[in-house]
Amino acid sequence: MGEAMNETVDVSGWLALGNNSSLELESRLREGRGQGQAVDPWHVMLCISGSVIACENALVLTIIAHSPALRTPMFQLIGSLAAADLLAGLGLVCNFFSRYLLARSQTADLITVGFLVGSFSASVNSLLAITIDRYLSLYNALTYYTERTVVYIHTMLATAWGVSICLGLLPILGWNCLSDQSSCSIVKPLTKANLTVLSISFLLNFGLMLHLYVRICKIVCRHAHQIALQQHFFATSYAMSTKRSISTLAIIVGTFGTSWLPFAIYCLVGDQDYPAVYTYATLLPVTYNSMINPIIYAFKNQEIQKATWLLLCGCFQSNTSFHSRSPSEV
Repeated sequence: MGEAMNETVDVSGWLALGNNSSLELESRLREGRGQGQAVDPWHVMLCISGSVIACENALVLTIIAHSPALRTPMFQLIGSLAAADLLAGLGLVCNFFSRYLLARSQTADLITVGFLVGSFSASVNSLLAITIDRYLSLYNALTYYTERTVVYIHTMLATAWGVSICLGLLPILGWNCLSDQSSCSIVKPLTKANLTVLSISFLLNFGLMLHLYVRICKIVCRHAHQIALQQHFFATSYAMSTKRSISTLAIIVGTFGTSWLPFAIYCLVGDQDYPAVYTYATLLPVTYNSMINPIIYAFKNQEIQKATWLLLCGCFQSNTSFHSRSPSEV
């Protein structure tokens, strides 16, 4: 993901890009290929991030697919998140290779940007679906494990992916700035209006997630208070449960917010004439969120840990039932 650059790129040029420096999701057939052309360090970092993301999330999907015990709605949501992040990682890798190895093509450029927009949108929407599921598992704890919940989860997944696919198709179907360069955003070939819609959609998702996690924290603290009163260990038990709930909330919301908010805000205020380094500096943390998601939502789960040992080592054998915990505990 980069901007129109000179044939030779050095470190000083990378840090002080000037003319036509908006971020372009375009393949480049550079002159002098095969003669040691310089590669933009930002592109290299994005490609490395994409490779790590793809490997991590491919492992998560393999584990979920390999274990019949991980077929509950909760793990379907985790699988949806892993699939979205996997596609995003592959998109970053493909963008790098198409930029430096393939001839320039507007069709390929539009497909690439649409693929990345759709993938990252699906990742954000899957995170929102997981948050809603966690809230429902606490708010309706007695009726959570019912067929109605399964239908509700499948509906959320279908909606999340349907919206994401539509967002990804918009630039391919014509909402792009290829015919009007003055309407371009900091991420070419997306228009300023398109990028504004995407940014506002993210901010709304983030606000809803924050609201739900605050309510989740309140429910957990209230439950901990009730249990502590019954066990007559009010001070210690309640304090520990509250601290754990707040820590979990801070990690989840903090990771998501610090990864996405800088880029979302810059998309609203940035202009295509701004130096590309600003766009890269806010875009790269977005990829880190997709790296961290498998750790927060998958590998911390005990059932997935057991399934990982079974798949990778074959050294963990257990006759214990893999009854899934509440999503709020994942």
